[in-house]
Amino acid sequence: MNTEKRLRAWIPLLITLGIAIGILIGNTYSVFNFSSGGSGSSKFNSVLRYIDESYVDSIDMAAFLEEAIPNIVEGLDPHSRYFTSEQMMRLTEDLEGHFSGIGVEFFVQRDTIVVMGIIDGGPSEAAGIMPGDRIVTVNDSLVAGKAITNAGVAENLRGESGSKVTLGIYREPNPNLIEITVTRGDIPVNSVEAAYMITEEIGLIKVVKFGANTFNEFISAISKLKSQGCKSFIVDLRGNEGGYLDAATSMTNEFLPKGNLIVYAEGRNFPRKDNYATGTGTCKTDDLIVLIDELSASSSEIFAGAIQDNDRGLIIGRRSYGKGLVQSQRVYEDGSAMRLTVARYYTASGRSIQRSYEKGKNTEYQMEAVYRYMQGNYENDIDSLNMTPYKTVAGRTVYGGSGIMPDIFIPRDSTVMNSYYNSIMGKGYVQEYAAYYTDINRRKLEKFESYTDLNDYLKIQPLLLNLVSYADSKGIRRRPYLINESRDLLESLLRGFIVRHFWGYDGYYPVFLESDDLVNKAVELLETGKASTSAIVNEEYK
Repeated sequence: MNTEKRLRAWIPLLITLGIAIGILIGNTYSVFNFSSGGSGSSKFNSVLRYIDESYVDSIDMAAFLEEAIPNIVEGLDPHSRYFTSEQMMRLTEDLEGHFSGIGVEFFVQRDTIVVMGIIDGGPSEAAGIMPGDRIVTVNDSLVAGKAITNAGVAENLRGESGSKVTLGIYREPNPNLIEITVTRGDIPVNSVEAAYMITEEIGLIKVVKFGANTFNEFISAISKLKSQGCKSFIVDLRGNEGGYLDAATSMTNEFLPKGNLIVYAEGRNFPRKDNYATGTGTCKTDDLIVLIDELSASSSEIFAGAIQDNDRGLIIGRRSYGKGLVQSQRVYEDGSAMRLTVARYYTASGRSIQRSYEKGKNTEYQMEAVYRYMQGNYENDIDSLNMTPYKTVAGRTVYGGSGIMPDIFIPRDSTVMNSYYNSIMGKGYVQEYAAYYTDINRRKLEKFESYTDLNDYLKIQPLLLNLVSYADSKGIRRRPYLINESRDLLESLLRGFIVRHFWGYDGYYPVFLESDDLVNKAVELLETGKASTSAIVNEEYK
């Protein structure tokens, strides 16, 4: 069974569509002035005046333009886009690496907000909130017993840094509510979710986005692993939709010698800009393997492409997303912004990362990643994709024009992602049951001294049987054959989610990836010396 799919399994399949729409590099900003003259702009202004003056009903022109502008911009290509001020705020929070809130992990169980974890050093820890607490009221408004959602809870608990929110807490065995006032503060959003040793000399770093703090987090992860004896690295970029270019080039610089070309950008009115390694990296002689899949995009592809073109490490997985367009951003007074495609990114060998697209067919373009995700075990044919051959620094053949082709292709076994699995994951019942199990067994589970001990204990528990019963009570009927097909995947997910409540992602990923095909292949190559620079230069991995 191909267990690599477990890394992405907790993400409902349809989220890939949102990822496909949302991936944006956005690191190069410039200002564009739109001429008030010319036949095109005159006609546009004439149309707006005609609508404003003569339309049968009164119309709010500002609101009308807010609806019209996205259609104009998004008609250019799949990645040019207009964002409202609210959307920009969320995007900024995500990539800048923090938001303002109270610092808790929660889930909604039977219309009750249950606190599952507390962020270390955060506002809730300082205020005395504890895992297992039930939030019944927020600022004297009852939130328990209502049709609440995770998004609604987050909206209530977030707010400006320094603002206060008063929570009514039910904490067993006290029958009375405890009133706790929390002063909101900045909550970090980590882009390096885990860094841990797989063997005595091999470490894995999981990077989920390229944000403002990514490079600092990455350097800290390297330092941590090297202090534990790490000599070879696996950088896992599966599902990483990209982010800031600077974060990607700084990460790449850690592995390349001085003067190696990392990436360049060029466009019609965008003179070529080259980005070279400075030679100051700390891992220039360490073996490296990069893991990618069909959801690895933009900055992920720049990192993987630079490593591959410079014969610095191996790329394992499946063809990446294929997003290599440079976005230039213009911010407006109301906080809204437009990101416009102004150039394309090219790897060191000269290959374009961007896959082909047609104007007016953005939906088909966006769904391509979903189709590939569902197919899983299908290796796209290089000829059918019109991928052009290029040569690496050492003369190896690589292909461009439709994402990054891995050196070693490992398919996704799509059979385990059957209709039962999709139903139970789509409803969120795996995470929900894991949270429920953790809640009712917290006192027993929190006594384990390591995530490995907890994982060993969970392996002998009837977690899947209980999950199936839980889902059955929610209306998803038992289907023994399909359940058996997905058994290993579902059990791994359950154990990973439960461990995460106590040990965070540093515990989740080692549990979740312990039998992952891509990780195991990477370890095999590193241990046998087939991922060294000399081996990469002398071997063709196709």
